[in-house]
Amino acid sequence: MQHELILGGQRSGKSRCAEARAQAWLASDTGHSALFIATARALDDEMQARITRHRLDRAARVPAMATLEEPVALGEALRAHAKARRLIVVDCLTLWLTNLVMPQRGDPLDDAALASAREGVLGALSSATEPIVLVSNEIGLGVAPLGAETRRFVDELGRLHQAIAEVCSRVTLMVAGIEVAVKGPGR
Repeated sequence: MQHELILGGQRSGKSRCAEARAQAWLASDTGHSALFIATARALDDEMQARITRHRLDRAARVPAMATLEEPVALGEALRAHAKARRLIVVDCLTLWLTNLVMPQRGDPLDDAALASAREGVLGALSSATEPIVLVSNEIGLGVAPLGAETRRFVDELGRLHQAIAEVCSRVTLMVAGIEVAVKGPGR
């Protein structure tokens, strides 16, 4: 298994697909480990409840997978935690990018800082020898958003997806819980 980008809309089954990849990895060898890197920030009650529910559901489905919460320094987290016989799941790139360019607190990154953060993730992916599964929302299929800030976000997410897909050997689109191979085996 190599790096994989799993894309889809809200409630398309992206996270469950990534968890299934982790379950398969863990079941394939008793020496394997798995780490879930969560990028969400609990800045309101609804998001806190959502994170708690996801954490409990994930622990029930993949109890052997550890969790690390890292909403901003994703490239550094990947470099620090990628190691032999460990699969990493990143969920999700959409929230990570939101934390950088549309933060609820603080200033957004400028273009140069954002490019550096993106390159940090791409560099970590390129140097990792074990599989990394990245989850993200495909939001570019709808109408052009109103507002410069939102248009920037949609554009940057599209650029990020293209760059990540280039270094991944597998890209999967989730549609109504069904895996559609975009790149790699089955395509």
